[in-house]
Amino acid sequence: MIKLLHVFCTALLLSSFVFAQDSKKVHVEVITKTTKSWNGNTLPFYKKGQPEITLLKVIIPAHTKLPIHKHPIINAGVLTKGELTVVTKDKQVLHMKAGDPIVEVVDTWHYGENEGEIPAEIIVFYAGVVGTPITVKK
Repeated sequence: MIKLLHVFCTALLLSSFVFAQDSKKVHVEVITKTTKSWNGNTLPFYKKGQPEITLLKVIIPAHTKLPIHKHPIINAGVLTKGELTVVTKDKQVLHMKAGDPIVEVVDTWHYGENEGEIPAEIIVFYAGVVGTPITVKK
């Protein structure tokens, strides 16, 4: 997953890079590389089946709490605007600000909350299998 995410991010950077005639270097920055989710749990092995990639841009309005949910597949994202707090059922907490990456918890009940004054915007990359939902609400 991390290698796939790295390849995807590299390809995205290169595809959106405007090459000027005097450009000599392409800059690639690793945003995150890990085998663990944000709470320290080891990521699960991939399920067998036809891979399916989903890339979402999620905008959470100011002062909005998402419903409790879980993700049965590995996913990672970057908060591009605003602030976001993620809380697991057992009260583990992650506070994020614009620019922060997240490797989400898998099969763990949690919710996100935007306590800020502006919408929070996050780009999330899901590496799943056809027929497996990316999110399950409680």
